[in-house]
Amino acid sequence: MTRTVTDDGGTEKEKSTVEGKKILVTGATGQVARPVAEALAAHNEVWCLGRFGTPGVEEELRALGITTFRWDMNDLGESGYEGLPDDFTHVFHSAVRRGEDGDYNAAVEVNSIATGRLMTHCRTAESFLFVSTGALYKRQTLDHPYAEDDPIDGVADWLPCYPVGKIAAEGAARAFAGVLNLPTTIARLNIAYGPGGYGGVPMLYFKRMLAGEPIPVPVEGQNWCSLLHTDDLVAQVPALWAAAASPATLVNWGGDEPVGMTDLVRYLEELSGIEARLVPSEVTRETYQFAPTRRREITGPCRVPWREGVRRTLHALYPEHIKPQYAA
Repeated sequence: MTRTVTDDGGTEKEKSTVEGKKILVTGATGQVARPVAEALAAHNEVWCLGRFGTPGVEEELRALGITTFRWDMNDLGESGYEGLPDDFTHVFHSAVRRGEDGDYNAAVEVNSIATGRLMTHCRTAESFLFVSTGALYKRQTLDHPYAEDDPIDGVADWLPCYPVGKIAAEGAARAFAGVLNLPTTIARLNIAYGPGGYGGVPMLYFKRMLAGEPIPVPVEGQNWCSLLHTDDLVAQVPALWAAAASPATLVNWGGDEPVGMTDLVRYLEELSGIEARLVPSEVTRETYQFAPTRRREITGPCRVPWREGVRRTLHALYPEHIKPQYAA
């Protein structure tokens, strides 16, 4: 379904919506997929796959009318899908083996096979959305606006296995999209944040500030990113599904505004009055600024400015630490 909306320039366009569908979500207890599942559950039949290791989370999802299904992506056999329906119309696949254990081969095998098995099980779906990452791009200048055709190398010193596993899963998604003729979108996510869950990377930095821990920053300049607020992320999912194709559609998924990570931390200082310990380092949590052109063509513009989004997130999660003038 579509509905007519007006973008910031006053131009009318058709915006995709999803209603009355049967939707499968993986990674639904996480920062990205959980708000998507919860929002879609209002007008669709939503199933969430996962281990549900966090106490109470499965019950919270079920209370919203979501059906939960025990699934472990590390189980590479077919038995993990026994009893799972195969008539889903839409799939949102964000579960990932991040590779904190340093096992590259396991990260490649688990992420690629899980993606292939899931796509095969849901081969009749109208659309499959695979959530990848911008961390796989070959590092250029700190403020380079990465586009979808920029080279990749999968190097991330802060979590080396993570982008390698994502590259492998992207390969699987491309292959099965073509082999199964399954319309697919591969969305390379930037930094998602918002009041749900732990708040995303901005709140991870704020926790460091509260603890007085050092925050590594580049020796010269600052890392740049394209923050994406949860409200925009959720609103853009239907359009990303609508853009799915075979061969797979590839798009960078981030916000419209370039955001300096040091500027972000300084803004958190302004909001809270808490000083950050910025320490120049050769190894930082590298981030990537996206050129938003292709994503805007698919989804239209974002609605939440990054400063307002960060203020709202801090107020929701740490109300006791935000200055009164920013609490409104």
